[in-house]
Amino acid sequence: MSQFDRRAIQNFDWVFLALILLLLLLGLINLMSAAAAGVEGGFSGVVRRHIMVMGGALLVMGLSAAVDYRHAERFAPIIFLGALFLLALTLVVGVMTRGAQAWLFKGGSFQPSEFAKVALVIMLAQYFHRNPPSTIRRLRELAEPLMIAALPIGLILLQRDLGVAMLTLLVALTYLPLFHIPLRAWGGVALLAVAGLAALWSFGLKSYQKQRILDFLEPARDPLSSGYQAMQSKIAVGSGGFLGAGWQEGTQTQLRFLPTQHTDFVFSVLAEEWGFVGSTLVLFLFFAMLLWGLWIAHSSKDGFGAMLAIGLVGTLFWPAAINIAMVLGLAPVIGVPLPLFSYGGSALMSAAIALGLLLNVSMRRYVF
Repeated sequence: MSQFDRRAIQNFDWVFLALILLLLLLGLINLMSAAAAGVEGGFSGVVRRHIMVMGGALLVMGLSAAVDYRHAERFAPIIFLGALFLLALTLVVGVMTRGAQAWLFKGGSFQPSEFAKVALVIMLAQYFHRNPPSTIRRLRELAEPLMIAALPIGLILLQRDLGVAMLTLLVALTYLPLFHIPLRAWGGVALLAVAGLAALWSFGLKSYQKQRILDFLEPARDPLSSGYQAMQSKIAVGSGGFLGAGWQEGTQTQLRFLPTQHTDFVFSVLAEEWGFVGSTLVLFLFFAMLLWGLWIAHSSKDGFGAMLAIGLVGTLFWPAAINIAMVLGLAPVIGVPLPLFSYGGSALMSAAIALGLLLNVSMRRYVF
């Protein structure tokens, strides 16, 4: 074993790994309660499949941590083009599910757009390593990274998956605070954004997508149909109180008033059964994990590692923030799972790759 390998193992980030494993364990306990209410596939089927995916995710995370992350910079264009190919392939042979053609196989078993976010981060990290954000002072200098981000976002929009497209855009915008562009230059961007949103509302959104936004603004307008999910989610969160109803004791969950409670609304189950105290603990653990990821970026001894870590934190922060805001009624229901908690293979595998790469950067910060 080489000296570099020995030093990497000696400096393994056990604190970060402990945070990951603790969140995975809490997520599994929470999912067991959500699945006990008789979700589609049955309790044993859902939990068994999730445990199998967790095992695969831990293996993938280990592999992502083991192979030196600097190889990712060398192969960034190939990784990125591979992700674009899978997105394009989905448009040709993908399966239509819930109005989106985002899965390659029946049953929603593989969603390329989840992995495209990580591939986008690797490509942007390579670009910003060679063109440091601190040197970017004019908007036109962002043309190339914007084009890089536009490629996967455009393909995801063609899949009619607006939620994941928006999430991918936010991941790309994670680098925005690093630029030194004057505030006045953003005025034109704001006007273009308003015009773009108006055009998207008029020509890009389907009727059900507009309905979800209107329901977000006024959930009570149709509480038995399109506004049902948001209303039931807020009832579940509110009924949890300070200490919660107890594991498998939440009425909204166990009586199945709460829709998609093992996927998009899994945080509502947590809030109902463990209350304010349990929810705050989980949020604190998420915050600690993400803050530790930023510390990994700060501690990295090379530019690519720092840029990679910042982007990877974005792939974990944005879905967590949107999902929690969604279940609290602070954001429209757009079908974004909660990392490490929601049932779903592609999202968990994508998170495992991101976490493995963060461990990779952390354990190699002393080998330069």
